[in-house]
Amino acid sequence: MSQTTLPQWLMPLSHRNDFIFNASPRDFTVEEVPLYDFSGEGEHLVLKIRKKELTTWEMLDILGTHLGIRRRDIGYAGLKDKHAMTIQHISLMAIHEEKLQAFSHPQIKILSQTRHRNKIRIGHLKGNRFYLRFKKVLGVQKEMLDSVLDWVEKYGMPNYFGHQRFGMHGDNWEEGRKILAGERKMRDRRNREFLISAYQSYLFNQWLSRRIELCRLLETFSESETEGVMGLAEGALAKTKKQTRFFKILRGDVLMHYPHGRVFYANEPETEALRFAEREIVPTGLLPGKKTTLCESTARQLEELFSEEIREGGARRYAWVFPAEIRGKYLPEKAHYELGFFLPKGSYATVLVDLLRGSEGR
Repeated sequence: MSQTTLPQWLMPLSHRNDFIFNASPRDFTVEEVPLYDFSGEGEHLVLKIRKKELTTWEMLDILGTHLGIRRRDIGYAGLKDKHAMTIQHISLMAIHEEKLQAFSHPQIKILSQTRHRNKIRIGHLKGNRFYLRFKKVLGVQKEMLDSVLDWVEKYGMPNYFGHQRFGMHGDNWEEGRKILAGERKMRDRRNREFLISAYQSYLFNQWLSRRIELCRLLETFSESETEGVMGLAEGALAKTKKQTRFFKILRGDVLMHYPHGRVFYANEPETEALRFAEREIVPTGLLPGKKTTLCESTARQLEELFSEEIREGGARRYAWVFPAEIRGKYLPEKAHYELGFFLPKGSYATVLVDLLRGSEGR
C-alpha cells in the first residue's frame, strides 16, 4: 500500500469511491475470535458453527427446536450478520451431544465441537475477523482504497454503530425514544430493550459526529474560532490544536485503556494524547443510562447535549478503534478488491466500508 496523509477527514466527500459491495455470503465473511481457549473438558459443549442468511437468533431457534431446548439455554458471545457467511461459537449442555449427530440444515454447519467448563456469555469474545470483496474497482479507485486503508491502519477510525444497528429503514431508534417517552407500550422485554439500546446507540453516534465536527474545525480554524462555532466557553480548547492526531482529547474526557481496562478522566490532555497516539488509551463516548461515568469540564459541555435520563443500563463505549491485520489484495483482471481485517468486539465492518466509500461512517 502507498503511504499518504489524507486531509479533511480522510477525503473530500465529492471524491466518493463508488465500488460495489454486496453484503452476501459470497462477498462478506465474519469469523468470531474467542476471548479464551476452551478447556476441552467440562459439562458444556462448545460448537463452532458456520451459518449463512440467518440471524444468530434464527440459528439458535433452529438448533433449539431440534434439541428440544429453549433459546436461553444456548450460550453465545455476540450477534452476527444475517447477510453474510459467519462463523461463531455457541455452547449448550453436553447431555445433548447425541442428538446433534442427527442435526442437518442447509444454512447451518457444525464445524467442530469441544468441551468447556462454563456457558459462553455475551461479550466473551476478543473481536471478529472480516473478509470482504469489493467489485467494479478501477485503478484510480484501487489507489484511493489503498490510501484510506493506510490512514486507518496508522491512525484508526471512529467507532460508530453501523447502520444495521438501526433496522432496515434506519429508524428503530425512534421507537426506542417513544418507549422511553411513554408514547408507546411494549410488553416483549427483549424487543423493548433492543429498541431502547438502538436509541442509546443513536445518541452515541450523534455525539461522535459532533466531536468529529470539532476536530474538522480545528484542522482549519483557531481554537478560539472553533470554540465560538461549537458554543464552548472561552479557553475550553486551549492547546488542543497542538495534538498531532485528528481526533482530539478534551479536558474531562472519560478515557479507557485499550483494548480493555479501567476508565479515568483526562486531566492532562497533551500528555494523554501521546498515550492515545500509542494506542494505550482511547476516549470514550456515553451510552446514556444508569450507573455510568459522565465526562467533566470541556468534554461535558458537548456530552450533555446527547445525554438523557434513561432508566436502562448505560455504558461507556470506545469513540475510536484500531483495525488490525489489514490486508488488501487487488485483482485487476476481475476488477475486484479483497480485504481482510480484525476489529475488537462491538465494532462494525460496515463503518469501515463507509469510510472507504468516502463517507464518515455514520
